[in-house]
Amino acid sequence: MAALKACRSRRHQLARRRMSHDSISSTIHDSAARGFDRSAGDYERGRPEYPAAAIDLLARELRIGPGSSVVDLAAGTGKLTRGLIRTGARVIAVEPVQGMRTELIRAVPGAEVLAGTAEAIPLADESVAAVLVAQAFHWFDTPLAAHEIDRVLTPGGGLGVIWNVWDETVGWVARMQELVGAYRVDTPQRGTSGWREQLAATALFTPMSDRTLTHVVSGSLDVLLARTASISFIATLPEADRMRVLENVRALVIAEQPEGWAQDELKMPYLTQVSWCRRRR
Repeated sequence: MAALKACRSRRHQLARRRMSHDSISSTIHDSAARGFDRSAGDYERGRPEYPAAAIDLLARELRIGPGSSVVDLAAGTGKLTRGLIRTGARVIAVEPVQGMRTELIRAVPGAEVLAGTAEAIPLADESVAAVLVAQAFHWFDTPLAAHEIDRVLTPGGGLGVIWNVWDETVGWVARMQELVGAYRVDTPQRGTSGWREQLAATALFTPMSDRTLTHVVSGSLDVLLARTASISFIATLPEADRMRVLENVRALVIAEQPEGWAQDELKMPYLTQVSWCRRRR
């Protein structure tokens, strides 16, 4: 056991040295590095927070609360961070993109924010009770990230993964997603990245439990357009193409949701998918 811990500590020290020698942005996917840096303001304005019921579920299953320390990994602008803070836990937000960290610090005053990646988490061995990942696992090198998450978790610690995804059973949402998705090219996707299978293959964690909750968010057309603009592969488009996408989304919503658009009360239907597991060791 001592030899294993020494080996893991050496691996962590090497990861930290790599981060000091290379810019963090060079270790993450180009679409994420450029897109989220450019669209951080749109991300904060357009992305929904997570429903209280989802936060309560994770807090209960992973024993998050006063006296515990948790990591919000790839925290973005802190959409999950602020919900976790309300549990009373000590929350450490780790985010690689400078633009996102700037928005996080502004949006969540007093948040504990660190620069870092899922593959090189800037924390000590066995230092946190839970690691939470929102909207981000498809960006990770899953085997490396799994070992890093395992390293920083205390014995029996938990991993939670949460996504707000559009409810594409709603007709206009499906058509909007088809319009936007045409620009995706080879950008990693939640549904096709294989992150769940790769995580299971590491055998570091127990099988995942899953729950899906409905999550309808109300907002203006401008909020919906900011949500579209915050998508990494839309944010990295040439400006003329980016504006064309936003105008096409605007036209679709005006045509298909005239009352909601006119009253600045669009009903934006999401599903919140929650998964959790525990460190085996």
